[in-house]
Amino acid sequence: MTLTKIRTAAASSLAAAGLLFTLAACSAPGATQPTTSAPASTAAASASVDTGPCAGVKVIVDSGSLEQAAADKSVCVPVDAATPASKVLEEADVKTVGTTQYPTELVCRVNGVPAADFDITHKGGTYKEECKGMPAAFAYWSLWVKPASGAWAYAQEGLATLKVSPGQSLELLYTVDGEPAAPAA
Repeated sequence: MTLTKIRTAAASSLAAAGLLFTLAACSAPGATQPTTSAPASTAAASASVDTGPCAGVKVIVDSGSLEQAAADKSVCVPVDAATPASKVLEEADVKTVGTTQYPTELVCRVNGVPAADFDITHKGGTYKEECKGMPAAFAYWSLWVKPASGAWAYAQEGLATLKVSPGQSLELLYTVDGEPAAPAA
């Protein structure tokens, strides 16, 4: 193999690994350092409880089948241009925590859910999320984006790099054993 082919193969492998890591970051829970936070007064002043169409970005947090609804919410965050998802969540008063290994790349807890002492029931028994490295493949927060008119799509980037625009919706959805598989319509 020539040096050029080796470099091309290595670059392709790194790009594929990077995409897989990014997809995992979008779907998996994260850890011990808050990735977003906002004083309650800032978020309360700028985000409003969702009551219908949103001129900004609609933010939805759904703990799914986790049955720990403290994190659930739906609010409209006013934005007038493409804005980092992390900033939109901050304005919505949604606090995320990454993992020790991936503090800003993954989402492990949203508004404290799942709590460190909470037993997550899954097909294999029970599990407690420690937020150290990659979350369990059977229990994690996933990140979804929906255009103003269209269907939900799995985010192709994590909170640190994803930007959302007015009219879009952003959802953090907790999935256990593949359920729910996607946000509600």
